[in-house]
Amino acid sequence: MTDEVPEDVAEGSQGRGEPETSDSLKTFGAVVKAFRKRAGLTQEGFAPRVGYSLPTIASIEQGRRFPPPGFVEQAEVVLDGFGALKDASKHLSRKPGLASWFRPWARLEAEAVSLYTYENRLVPGLLQSPAYANILFHEQIPALGDDQIKAQMAARIERKKLLTDRPDTTYSFVVEEHVLRRKTGGAEVMREQIDHILDLCERRNVEFQIMPQERGHHAGLDGPMQLLETPENKWYAYSEGQRTAQLIADRKEVSILHKRYARMRSQALSFEESVSLLREIRGAL
Repeated sequence: MTDEVPEDVAEGSQGRGEPETSDSLKTFGAVVKAFRKRAGLTQEGFAPRVGYSLPTIASIEQGRRFPPPGFVEQAEVVLDGFGALKDASKHLSRKPGLASWFRPWARLEAEAVSLYTYENRLVPGLLQSPAYANILFHEQIPALGDDQIKAQMAARIERKKLLTDRPDTTYSFVVEEHVLRRKTGGAEVMREQIDHILDLCERRNVEFQIMPQERGHHAGLDGPMQLLETPENKWYAYSEGQRTAQLIADRKEVSILHKRYARMRSQALSFEESVSLLREIRGAL
């Protein structure tokens, strides 16, 4: 087993960058749609054959979602694409709104069967309500233009669909208590944010835990992290800082972070205790 990052996600795995600006997704989506119709398939008939949900297929055909590598490979077989879909996918680039340093992780994230997130700075992106995310984008330094904010909001909303489009993926979140008590955007925004998390906690594939403030020391003090498992059961880790990020493939390094995350899950409040504390925090706002 190799420790290298796959070629299709390696570029930009570490360093600084601006949101991607090119967009060929609509053209690719139109090609997929044309091949699907040629094969006499509806979206409903096509989705189970390639192993992706109907909303995912619709998003790809509409040019609103980057096609995962597994989709391209399966679509080639199902639609008898003569290599045309693979060739077209090589020229794809992401829509505006997704930072270049995040792109490699996002590509892996789109196919993950397990995704673990620890955050001590803010509510994780996948859990953010629109109002909460909007505040973060409006308060960025240097300031973003209206078009940039619109693009980043669209990208954030599209990414959040992973929680609903991939019901078989296991999502685990450990978030510091102070993040939830901080009145980002004011009390009303935080009440809405907590309500949003509570709604997501009702999903069977989402586990949310709070790291209590009274916990003096825990295994995540070195900073935020994410871990994911691919369909091939390969694990990767991701660490993000001030305009920088690192995608980690080395098995020993990933194993260390995996052990830390496992310890954090035992040190954090249980799911039931976390939901109870969320409601308590909301009531105090």
